[in-house]
Amino acid sequence: MLNRRHIRIKVMQTLYAMQQSNSEQVQSGEKFLIHSIESIQDLYLLMITALIEVRKKEEEYVSLAQKKHLATQEERNPNRRLIENAVLNLLENSVSITTKVEEKKITDWQIHDHYIQMILDEMKESDFYKAYMSKKEVTFNDDRQFVVDLFTEIIAPNEKIYSFIEDSKLTYLDDLPVVNTMIQKQLRQLKESDLQIFVPKVYKDSEDKEFAINLYRKTILNFEELSKEFEDKTPNWDPERIAELDTIILKMAICEFLKFPSIPVKVTINEYLELAKEYSTSKSSIFINGVLDNISKAYQEGDKLNKIGKGLM
Repeated sequence: MLNRRHIRIKVMQTLYAMQQSNSEQVQSGEKFLIHSIESIQDLYLLMITALIEVRKKEEEYVSLAQKKHLATQEERNPNRRLIENAVLNLLENSVSITTKVEEKKITDWQIHDHYIQMILDEMKESDFYKAYMSKKEVTFNDDRQFVVDLFTEIIAPNEKIYSFIEDSKLTYLDDLPVVNTMIQKQLRQLKESDLQIFVPKVYKDSEDKEFAINLYRKTILNFEELSKEFEDKTPNWDPERIAELDTIILKMAICEFLKFPSIPVKVTINEYLELAKEYSTSKSSIFINGVLDNISKAYQEGDKLNKIGKGLM
């Protein structure tokens, strides 16, 4: 689920949090990092179960309407297309999702079910819902496209859902685009022959998990030494005015230069430039680009880079 850039963001945030709190507890920082990374799966479950809860809420509404003493003809014979949607039922009956939801105790929508009612109301006002419900017959592809539209147009961009997630856990905000993209991709790739949807792994492989831990440890344990690597490389910048986040980004990048032989220098520079553009000041990327470029050239000239393989310089 996570890519290397997102892992770098998590490490950066952990180092920044530790620096802000003046903490030197390496182990507690590592626990925070691991929890921050693994909680992305909780967010995935939260977002995908919103679809399940919408189907349940509609089924509940239809059942109650049918039992009314003076039920209308439409209420006695409701259109059950949404309830019988093959993809929504596939989600609800997925053992992988159900097991993880129970394991992680994801009950947010049951506690705050007014959000599900809000989604249901907005959905019923949409053109894609009206078009779907008015079709004489539907195929699996129709069911799948409807669920994709529901998630993409109603759930993912919903500002109230966004605020709810922000209040739930601050780190979720950085994870939300990754999670929403993953869910959209999963839904679009579903086939009629699929028996269930599987909850994605947090890490692509064991190497990515090791990268997260090693990047954190090698940066935090060499914090002061890494500072010395760039303190005389910024003659046109007042050290007191360099953004705190920029110093952390520089330390992480230099750490990759020196202690991660399989990562190309250009990849490291590009990745941290993107982090600076997204998270630091407007001038940070220019500053960081200049510093890292000078340092990498100095390292190459001094034969200080121990990169393995061709094209890694």
